This record gives sequence, C-alpha cells and structure tokens, in this order.
Amino acid sequence: MSRRRGGGEVESTSQDWVATLADEVIAAARKEANDDVEGRTVVCASGLSPSGPIHLGNLREVLTPHLVADEIRRRGIACEHLISWDDFDRFRRVPKGVEGIDDSWAEHIGKPLTAVPAPRGSAHANWAEHFKAPMTEALERLGVPFRGVSQTQMYTSGAYVEPTLHAMRERGRIDGVLGRFRTKKGPEAADDEGPDDEDRAGSATGEYFPYKPYCGACGTDDTMIVAYDDATTEMTFTCGCGSSETVLLREFTRGKLVWKVDWPMRWAFEGVDFEPSGVDHSSPGSSYEVGGLLVSEIFGGHQPIGPMYAFVGISGQAKMSSSKGGVPTPSSALEVFEAPLLRWLYARRRPNQAIKVAFDAELSRLYDEWDALGRKVAAGTCAPIEALGHARSVATAERTLPTTPQPVPFRTLTSVVDVTTGNPEQLGRILSGLVASGPEDPVTLDDLRPRLDCAEHWVEHYMPEESHTRLLVAADTALLESLDDTDRESLRLLLEGLEQDWSLDGLTSLVYGVPKTQAGLPMDTQPTEELKAAQRRFFVLLYRLLVGSDTGPRLPTLLLAAGPATVRRQLRM
Repeated sequence: MSRRRGGGEVESTSQDWVATLADEVIAAARKEANDDVEGRTVVCASGLSPSGPIHLGNLREVLTPHLVADEIRRRGIACEHLISWDDFDRFRRVPKGVEGIDDSWAEHIGKPLTAVPAPRGSAHANWAEHFKAPMTEALERLGVPFRGVSQTQMYTSGAYVEPTLHAMRERGRIDGVLGRFRTKKGPEAADDEGPDDEDRAGSATGEYFPYKPYCGACGTDDTMIVAYDDATTEMTFTCGCGSSETVLLREFTRGKLVWKVDWPMRWAFEGVDFEPSGVDHSSPGSSYEVGGLLVSEIFGGHQPIGPMYAFVGISGQAKMSSSKGGVPTPSSALEVFEAPLLRWLYARRRPNQAIKVAFDAELSRLYDEWDALGRKVAAGTCAPIEALGHARSVATAERTLPTTPQPVPFRTLTSVVDVTTGNPEQLGRILSGLVASGPEDPVTLDDLRPRLDCAEHWVEHYMPEESHTRLLVAADTALLESLDDTDRESLRLLLEGLEQDWSLDGLTSLVYGVPKTQAGLPMDTQPTEELKAAQRRFFVLLYRLLVGSDTGPRLPTLLLAAGPATVRRQLRM
C-alpha cells in the first residue's frame, strides 16, 4: 500500500489495482537497476496496429499502462509511456465498412501498412497514418502523454539491424524454444496469431528463419528465404511474384522479425518494465509466454510485468456501426463521453474485469453515476477507492482535464436537445433555467459544454428513432372535449400553478403535486399506491396532449422545453 498527498498525488488503498501494479513495476525495476530506480527511467509500453480503426478494446491496451505510468510519475519517479505503432506489419486483409476503400485494396495485401494507400479522400500519406491520426488526437484529449515509436522507422532506419542479425544467428535456439509449444498448441494458442500470422517463417530448405523480407519488386512479404550465410550475412530470397534477390542483411532494411521474436526483441531493446496484453496474447503457448523465454534466453533482457486485460463490451453498437461504418473507436466515444468519464470507465475496473461502454440509453445512467460520484467526492463522503478512481479520471500527473463548468444531467440535456431539435435560442432559454445563477452571472451554453456537445451528438447519431419526441403543432381538441371532471380539474390546477414558478424544480413539484391537491393531501405526503396511480393517469394525459403518446421525456423537462405559450395552447379547454 502506498500513500501520497498533495501536488496532484493520490492516496492508494489495498484495493487499488493501479497502485498495486505500480508497486510491482517499481520493485521489479529497482531489482533490475540494483536498487537505483531513481537513476533510470521506468518504461511502460503499449502496442497498437493501425491496420484499421483502432477500437475501444485497443484503448485498454493504452489506458492500463498509462494509469500505471501516471501513478509512478506522481511518486516522483521518472517513467515514460511508450506506444509502439506496429505500422511495418503486413496488410492482412481489406477491412469491411471503412469509408473510401473497395475491393481493389486487396492488391496491397502483404505490403507494410505504411506502403498501403490511405482511403480515398484522406489527408494522410498512407494507410497507417490515416488510422494513427484519430487515435493520437483522442489520446491527447484523454490526457495520455506518450512517446510514439514507428516500427517502419525503426526497421528501415537500421535501428534493429544488430538484434535482427543476432536473431538470425540464434535461429536454431529460437526454433527450439518455439518448438516446445508447437506440439502442444491448443485451441486458445492456435488463435494467437501475431501481426505477421506465423512464428515459423518460410524457407526453401525447411530451415527456420525468424525474419520476413519484403519483396523489392511487388512490395509484399510473399517471400521465402533460400539461403543465408552467418559470416557474411548474405541472404537470398524469392517471392511469389517470381522475383529473386540476394542482399546483405547487415545493410538490408526492407523486412522485419516475425511477431513472436519481434516482441521480445523490443522488450530488450527498449527496456520495457510493464506491458499488458489481451487474452489472445496471454493463453498457454501464446506470444507473451514464448516471449518471456526468448527475451531472457536469446536477447538478454527481462520479461515485463504483463497482466492480462479482459475484453471491452459495447452496448448500442448497432446504431453506431450503421452511422460510422465501423467499430467503436476512442474518437467516436469522445463525441458522446466527456473525457474524464471515459477514463473513469477504464480506471475503476481491474484489468481482468470486463468493461461495457454504452452508446445506447444506458449512457445516461453512466453520466448519473459519474455525477453522483463527483458530488460525493466534493462532500468528502465517498470511499477512498472511489475517490482514487475519480482523481485519476479528472487529472493526470501533468494536467487537469477539461470538465463541464455547469453539469446538467445528461438525460435532461438529451431531452431538451431532442424537443428543441437543437435550436440554439431555445436551448439557451431552457437550459439557463436549469442552472441556478443570478442576473449578474448568467449561464451561457458554453458553461454547459462539452457535455452539451456530447448530448447533441448522441441525439443526432444514437437516439433510437422511436425515442424522439415531437411536440404536437396544435391542440387535440377532441381529447380535450372528451375529458371528465377529474381530468379537467387536474389541467386547471396545472395551468394555475404554471404562473407561480417556471423552473425545473418548480415544475417538478407542480406535476407531482397536482394529484395530491386533488386528493386533499399535503405536498409532503409520501406516495401510496393509490396516489401513484393518480399521478400516472395525470402524466399520461399530459403526454397525450403534448406529444400524442402515452410516454415521453420527464414531464418537468418536457414542460420546460415546450415553454409557457405552447403548454397553455395545448392544455386550455
């Protein structure tokens, strides 16, 4: 257990997975550095492949080490978060649902991602840069500082020449390590394909080579090593396109180590202390297990602490898939989530616990939970572990994230945006009444952002069609004329009460209070089943007269959005 106070630091508890992992990483780094952890930089790492849209599952690959690295920096220890962009991986397949591409992109299968053209209309130089850009922007908004490492740049610059030559010299030993797992490869491990598909690279002689060259003629990795000389590093390879090349590997930079060798090589090269991985890389015989042997036995490094993280579930994905044409991404999530809220969803769960990110109506409940937590933190009434999750969500060791100055409940915002169809004047009129303020300090729409922007985007892109609310354009005279004395009296009491207090609190008291008044009950009466039935009858009547259905958004919000003139027009008998 670790305790830190002040200066943006947080106080940990024994239940705090972030602090627990930070303790483990620091202890392991101290051991590697002979107790001189202050004399080196602790390295936490993530790996992202820009082979297509980088989704919310991938975000866990980033936020888990980010939170650990942030905790380490809060303790005054130098720590960097390295994100390895696996942009020198082969283009494996043409993804579905990506705008600006078609089946013609299949001709680029087998090329490095940085050699594949970006989708039509993109402002970026290649496929990899096109998908890296929105993730980079999202990480900035989420408060994630990192050092990005392009594997294309590392391989083509020659940075990995020595470890590559070393792996080729030690190919027999590497093959032996991999061979320990080939005969017992189970269903889980069989699905553990790295970015290069296979750990056994092809050769004409059947000899194992842990390296895949890209062809100089067609640009793909449909290649096979024919011969290799350790002394001279002369390598001859052929390609499925019919070409053949003989090169000196010590000078050749158009190729890369296969995945299960590449990953441990990078651990040793960068001195990685912490890197989590998904279930697919953590099963028996997987790349993480094999990598642990290769990094120590071949590359002379150490295996980083690497907890497995669970998958991220999505609700409301179908709506987003139809409008976005792809999987949920951090960028699309930040269109409806305030950044601290999205961080909180990942920070509050241990890595091995599942997360659900909601894009449907459940999103309003998440905002309610977040707002309730904020109030408890402000009042000092929440549990320490809850306060930690909140602290790590709203600020990092370096900065505080932007928040909405005047947070209005998300469901209220979406209801008002929906009813007003986003009209700025109407929004300003209604929403200013939702926030307590004096005439000397009026509330503006900017005071409600970014949450208001999130609500507007959600209404436009994710609200189900059947959930939209539209006020009737004229009074339902037939329904008004058919009302009995009880219903007429309830409308009379409502219209009289509207003159008293046209605020959200005032309207709330009014709509719940009318049935109490009719029953001769004081306003502080606790609802009985009979009173609840009377209130439901009254609410249904108002919905039918205002929106033509039996249900709708919360009535006080609906009345506030409709405005006095419209309500009186619709309800006067």
